[in-house]
Parts: sequence; structure tokens; C-alpha cells
Amino acid sequence: MQPQIILLKEGTDSSQGKPQLISNINACQNVVDAVRTTLGPRGMDKLIVDANGKSTISNDGATILKMLDIIHPAAKTLVDIAKSQDSEIGDGTTSVVLLAGEFLRQIKPFVEEGVHPRIIIKAFRRATQIAIDKIQELSIKIDKSSIEEKRSLLQKCAATALSSKLIHQQQEHFSNMVVNAVSLLDDLLPLNMIGIKKVSGGALEDSILVAGVAFKKTFSYAGFEMQPKKYSPCKIAMLNIELELKAERDNAEIRVDSVVEYQKIVDAEWQILYQKLEKIWKSGANVVLSKLPIGDVATQYFADRDMFCAGRVVDEDLKRTMKACGGAIVTTVNDINDSVLGKCEEFEERQIGGERFNIFTGCPNAKTCTLILRGGAEQFLEETERSLHDAIMIVRRMIKNDAVVAGGGAIEIELSRTLRDYSRTIAGKEQLLIGAIARALEIIPRQLCDNAGFDATTILNKLRQKHHQGKCWYGVDIMAEDVADNMEACVWEPAIVKINALTAASEAACLILSVDETIKNPKSGDGAPQMPRGRGMGRPM
Repeated sequence: MQPQIILLKEGTDSSQGKPQLISNINACQNVVDAVRTTLGPRGMDKLIVDANGKSTISNDGATILKMLDIIHPAAKTLVDIAKSQDSEIGDGTTSVVLLAGEFLRQIKPFVEEGVHPRIIIKAFRRATQIAIDKIQELSIKIDKSSIEEKRSLLQKCAATALSSKLIHQQQEHFSNMVVNAVSLLDDLLPLNMIGIKKVSGGALEDSILVAGVAFKKTFSYAGFEMQPKKYSPCKIAMLNIELELKAERDNAEIRVDSVVEYQKIVDAEWQILYQKLEKIWKSGANVVLSKLPIGDVATQYFADRDMFCAGRVVDEDLKRTMKACGGAIVTTVNDINDSVLGKCEEFEERQIGGERFNIFTGCPNAKTCTLILRGGAEQFLEETERSLHDAIMIVRRMIKNDAVVAGGGAIEIELSRTLRDYSRTIAGKEQLLIGAIARALEIIPRQLCDNAGFDATTILNKLRQKHHQGKCWYGVDIMAEDVADNMEACVWEPAIVKINALTAASEAACLILSVDETIKNPKSGDGAPQMPRGRGMGRPM
């Protein structure tokens, strides 16, 4: 009898083979079940409470998965694809997780029967390629020559993205606002140039778009009330300088023999501050913004000269002001002149709800804008911000990739039919595998029906019949509990959303199928990597 060779450290947990693969698939199913009901216009929301007791209400797939502390290594793959879909496209995060989970669920019987994962992965790759080619062939390119037509298209795509969110009742108001916001950006469409500020109170319809910069009134010292709150036109000095008396005793040791000498030091300190203030005043600026604090002496000095000042302005807001109004952020007052001052037509400090806002409008190169959101509870405002982020991302993508497909499950049913037809033209195991992938694509319209409380089987049968007749844009009509031509009903989605979702879901499924062994290091005190306790990849959830 051969002696047993111990290769891995004692206590190492390793599981392999078919049971391991099945266990990973089951773990992914549990993740999918967490977000399954959030899909579509009739999707439900999730309330997640973190360790600190802060509650979040959301139906955004990526947000929910980020907040669930998933420790199963295979299931984390689904969290990663939701994050990638969110950062790349902005919408379709629930769809991508649902698709990946359904792909695995349909393939599970084949794994149990002993089909080699490599054959399944090959079938996935082929099916994904056929599906993407079909989307590109079917997608409708938009005529960009007419500004009006392009704008209405962008609005329809934004409205579709918002239809499944908490604010779907106001989707017309917000989709218009989102398209206006993105239109104000430069060609690169930088996301950080759209500021979103939240003020609780008021109705959702009170939300406004400022074609310029708006930020909350910063902390201010006495003398602030005497400053004017409105200028037209306005010159802005943007500084990264602290305009406060520094207590020299804190950072220097000075030995003096008499009170006169001490007085000279104090006077010099005041003199330096006053020289700085005078230079700012003589530059012609009437609004002074600084990233660092502006003290009470400076505040009073500016008030006496009818100037407005705000210290401790957030870096992002200061940069957006510079982008909109021109000028530069300076770190010394010595060479401050007209060329480094920002300019805008109007500055006003306005009361919005319980907050005061500094608003700069009529900016010469307004390549930035600010959305000021109103609404009830704090959680509601946060969810509104997440929803608008999705819509903004969709409009940005739409400007760069101008092809659309019909939403509401229409494109998925069409792809399912295409793959089913294709599977009948090939022999061998791949025929069954591609047929299974075709079935998996039907999860999107099926889940839309389930979440709305419809009879999914009846509606899917109707959809299959319509698509067999060549009506490729028929999808679920949530309003009428029936099927409808979603291209005519203006339920439009950018083709890039679907392509990205399919690719990511397919890649995730292939990745999980290609893992057949998990080795889990035990906890050890000798500096070896420590794994979290709990369910490892080798233990079924």
C-alpha cells in the first residue's frame, strides 16, 4: 500500500468535481432571488439595513448587491457583473444578474448529467455571438440630422430607464430634465460636471435644473449678513488660501523683551492679512470663494466693501464653478487680476426649502449644471438620485451609440427565437445547450409578467406567436396586461445596454462553469492569507 502524501496544510478545505459546480450554481441562484422581484415597472423595492442601522430603500440591482455582504466566492461574480454594468452603462443591472442566474439554472441539468463544462462554455460563446449579431442587425439607427427628433429619442430612452424606478410617476418631468442636463455638458460628457444636490421637503415636481453651478451656503462668520446676496454681472475670485489670522504662538517660538516688540509682531500679522484682502478687493472681484476657511475679520472686510464671500467650499463645487465661469483657482493673491477671475451674468443666494443656495447662472461657458432635487424622506431623495444617475448614464450612452431596440422583453424573445431556430440546424450536444440558452433568455419577459402579477405563461405564448409571425418588436405591455409593439409604444432602450448585459452575463456563467475546485486556506497565525469564516465556495448555501 502506497503511503499517503499530504500536500496541503492540515485543515485546508478543498472541494472539487461535479458537486462543487452544482454548489456554485445554487449559490448564484440565491443571489438572483434577492433581486429577481425588482425588475421592471412593477418591480418591488428592497429595504436594506446596514450594521450602523442606516436603512436604504432601492430597486437598483447594483446598489442592492453592493449592500448585501455576500461572502460566497462564486456568488461574488454576479455582484461584479452588476457593478460593471452600472459603471459602464448605468442601467440594466438587475437584468444582467437575472440573465446570468437563468443561464446557469437552464444549464444545471446538463452538468448533473455529466456534460463537460468546456462543451457548455463553447455553446455559450457561440450563442452570445449569434445574439449580439442579431441585436446589431435589428437595432434601429437614429437620424441625428433633426435636433427635435434626436431630443425626443433621448427623452424616450430616459423615460424607459425611469419607468421601473420609484419616481416613475414623474418620469416625463425628470426625463426632460436629464436630457437638458446632459445637453449642457461638453463633448466628453463628464459625469462629475452634473452636480446633484438634495433638499428634503416640497414635492418632486419642485426639483429644478440650474444651467450653471449651485451649492449649499457654507459655514460663515459674523458680518456675513451684511454682504449683498445678489450681483449682476458678477466677477468671481476662486482661491485656495486661508484668509484667517494665524495664531503664531502655535507654530513658532518668538522671544521678546518688551510689549512694544510683541505689538509689532501682532501688527505685522494683521498687516499681512489686510494686504491680502486689499489685493483681492482691488482685483475687481465681487464674489470670493475659497476652498479654505475665510475668517471673521475677512468676512467683515468684504461686507464693508459690498463683496460676498464663502469659505470651505467643497473642491468639486469649486472646480465646477471654474468650468462654468472660466478663470482659475489661485493659491496666491499676488498676481490676482482680471484674467483669473470667473465671470457670470448673475449670482444670487436663494432660499430653497430649509437650505440657502449660492447659485451662479448665465455662465459664458456653462459646460456644467446642477440638479436640485426636492422630495419627502431622505431615503426617497437618495433613491431619486440613484434613479437619475441611471437615466443620465443612458442618455450619455445614447449620444455616443445611437442605436435602439424595443424594451419590455421584446428583444429577448426575438433573440430566444433566433437561437432556437439556429439550434435546430446543428447536431450533437450543442443543439440542446443552445436551446437551453434560448429558453433562459425568456426570463426577462417572464419576470416582468410575474412582478406585475400577470399570467406569464399566457403572455409568453402570445409573444412567441407574434415573433414567429415576424413581428420582432412585440413585448410585454404592462399597462394593458397584454402584448404590444413596444417600438411604437416608445419603450426604447439603447442596443448597447442589451449587448453589454448579454456579454457580461454569458462571461459570468462561463467563469462559474470553468471552476471545478475550491481550495480554502485555514485560519492561521503565521501570516498566511486569512479567509472569512462562513460559507466557502465548497459548501452549498
